[in-house]
Amino acid sequence: MTMSADVSQQKMALRRQLREALRQMPLTTQGEHSTRLTERLLAQPVWEAAGAILFFVPAAGEPNLWPVATLALAMGKKVVLPSYSPATGHYEARIVADTARDLQPGQFGILEPSPASPTYNLKQLDLALVPGIGFTLNGGRLGRGKGYYDRLLEQVPGFKCGVAFDCQLVDVLPLESHDVRLNCILTPTRWHLVSAPLRS
Repeated sequence: MTMSADVSQQKMALRRQLREALRQMPLTTQGEHSTRLTERLLAQPVWEAAGAILFFVPAAGEPNLWPVATLALAMGKKVVLPSYSPATGHYEARIVADTARDLQPGQFGILEPSPASPTYNLKQLDLALVPGIGFTLNGGRLGRGKGYYDRLLEQVPGFKCGVAFDCQLVDVLPLESHDVRLNCILTPTRWHLVSAPLRS
């Protein structure tokens, strides 16, 4: 078995384990924890200073910070979301001006900006809020396995923050060279700045 195949199997096993932990979390608990995540995020100087923020609309089991987007717009910040491009097979970033009007179901059933929404240069983002299946406190992230977010994030020089419930934190992740490291990890109980290099 090659190292790559071995890492792939380790990632698959961890995804199963962490998804099961998320499935066991009651929806009311997810809501309470998302509220704590929101409060912790809004207390950070990096949030206050950010002029353009990449959000995510949560899939089932993911923390829900999306209501903060309305506040961001009211504060004059640019709200940006990933948008799947069938032409390239990758995600790009598009601006959301109205959180109710500008979204439609995307390639994988998650709400994303309509094709009419303006694209946004990822290099101009100040803050990226990043979902995932699992995280480590040294900035490691385990995604869903398609690599879409890693390809998106490698174009973002701005501050990248992993957003998770505490049950999604693990001691070690089997990371590969293409896995993008994060600058911090946000959970309901902590705002953890990463001191390790951003690239493995």
